[in-house]
Amino acid sequence: MKNRKRNKKGGFSLLELLAVVTILGIIAAIIVPRVSVSSATAKQRVRDHHKATINSAVERYYVDTGGWPANDLTDIGADVNYFPEGIPANPVDASAYTLNATTHRVN
Repeated sequence: MKNRKRNKKGGFSLLELLAVVTILGIIAAIIVPRVSVSSATAKQRVRDHHKATINSAVERYYVDTGGWPANDLTDIGADVNYFPEGIPANPVDASAYTLNATTHRVN
């Protein structure tokens, strides 16, 4: 008997590839919305943290100088004792923080 070599190529069938692509699509449909929501939530939490830090610095500025900083926070932002790297920008919309003139809290 002669041994015939079988011409068998290794590979995936179209059905196997379709199953893998379907599974990857389902996983992506579940993960992508969660990542985008968690990114927005993280930016809001960072914004809240920045506001608390700036409010604390504003109160410290009042105790140190006896007056409130400017509403645009330029005087407190220029002083390296309060913010050595400058006042951070709002991570949600990249705007600058401002001070409410009546409550002396960050907007």
